[in-house]
Amino acid sequence: MKNYKTYYQSEIGLIEIAGTEQEIWAVEFVEKAADPSAEIPPVLQECQKQIDEYFQGKRREFQLPLRLEGTDFQKKVWQELMKIPYGQAVSYADIAQDIGNPNAVRAVGQANHRNPVSIILPCHRVIGRRGDLVGYGGGLWRKEWLLRHEARCMADG
Repeated sequence: MKNYKTYYQSEIGLIEIAGTEQEIWAVEFVEKAADPSAEIPPVLQECQKQIDEYFQGKRREFQLPLRLEGTDFQKKVWQELMKIPYGQAVSYADIAQDIGNPNAVRAVGQANHRNPVSIILPCHRVIGRRGDLVGYGGGLWRKEWLLRHEARCMADG
């Protein structure tokens, strides 16, 4: 199965989108673009479009076929990320509780850090127990921007 790569230039940096002809398997912030694929399959084009709509405040949920590769524990955490409503935040402890393992707060943080499709699986909506911004692979300043962006969009209706 052939892999493809394309990019989306967001207000907070360059986003690399990778996948196959059928699925997205990576969405992450990068410092600079590598060589994009010569042809971009429709699923990657659709991902670019949905990410653009998100940044424009027009999209709150993503509908994309994803290929999530990780441990069973990571996949369980990533499934919980999909349940976090747009514009809201939960703590790592909340997710640990929701997956039935309240002592796994650090492991939840590690699974969150390994989220292969940031923004689509909204790991930016996971915060510290006291409401502090902790841990975001794209940088805490991006996490803060994404949370404020969603709050603004919620306020605008």
